[in-house]
Amino acid sequence: MFDLTLSNYFIMDKIYLAVAIISEVIATISLKSSSGFTKITPSIIVVLGYVIAFYFLSLVLKTMDSATAYAIWSGMGIMLLVVYVSIMNRQLPDIATIMGVVLIIGGIFILNISTKETLH
Repeated sequence: MFDLTLSNYFIMDKIYLAVAIISEVIATISLKSSSGFTKITPSIIVVLGYVIAFYFLSLVLKTMDSATAYAIWSGMGIMLLVVYVSIMNRQLPDIATIMGVVLIIGGIFILNISTKETLH
């Protein structure tokens, strides 16, 4: 029923990486609510979130270059956190933050292109 071709591995890598990113963002958001791990529910969310994030990142690293995977993971995490904080605070980020996020996204794009070129 499932075709385990090379293209499916790349699709699974993207799904695993998305799960890792989302778990890491949830854990990071909950970190502030844990008040230094003094509140049990947010603390549990933090620990589970990071465990899930690192587990799925480790799965991605089986087939993806570690520099590329980490760049995407951390860059997308930063971008999602900026969006989350902007929505929760009901204000747009300042120009420096926007420029920083744009540069991060550009760096991820360049890293992906250069990695694909070196693999061929």
